[in-house]
Amino acid sequence: MSIFIKKYNQKAEEIGEEKLNPAVFGVKIKPELVHQAVVIQQSNSRQVLAHTKDRGEVRGGGKKPWKQKGTGRARAGSNRSPIWKGGGITFGPTKQKNFSKKINKKMKTNALLMCLSDKVKESRLILLDKIELTEIKTKKMNEILKKFENKFAKKNKNESREENKKNKKESFSALLALDNKSEKIIKSARNLPKIGTIRNNSLNIVDILKYKYLITTIDAVKEIEKVYSVDKIKL
Repeated sequence: MSIFIKKYNQKAEEIGEEKLNPAVFGVKIKPELVHQAVVIQQSNSRQVLAHTKDRGEVRGGGKKPWKQKGTGRARAGSNRSPIWKGGGITFGPTKQKNFSKKINKKMKTNALLMCLSDKVKESRLILLDKIELTEIKTKKMNEILKKFENKFAKKNKNESREENKKNKKESFSALLALDNKSEKIIKSARNLPKIGTIRNNSLNIVDILKYKYLITTIDAVKEIEKVYSVDKIKL
């Protein structure tokens, strides 16, 4: 079954339709697989920060505090014992902990295609003929995105003006998937709230789900279809 979506120019004007590969943008969505892939990606990107020192890592403790017998006190071999103030920590978190998990490559790819298919299904894939800026200018980039925000973030007639204004402001977030590394676009968009940029060969599930809309170009879509086609990955 063929899939067609509307394509726009930078002024948010509709200029026609584009045919998408159903093997990439028309995959049946399985929430369980997507959830599994998200959990694994987040686990693999997790940093091990919490670390406590045991008695072998804390400073001091080389000399026996007092002789073994004759003092009337309990026997002690080191002042860095866990029961001493300033001593090591027993059973505390250490940097040896490993949070990484494994996922089958085919499952990971399938989950990514499901996220892309969901964007198409929910009309949240915004396709442009091209994205160009003559200079690094956040204001100009914001003007371009503002036109799409006004077009796609529609108001709810049943809500008050204040609620509409608030929901409209919160509802639009977009990830720009670029077909080539454009420093002008990246630098122009990096200070805009709820806007992210990524290369199309670095697409990942967490970033796609993090933003409500995915904005990309025709060239980027063709490259995505080439990389993730069924014949290429043999699903």
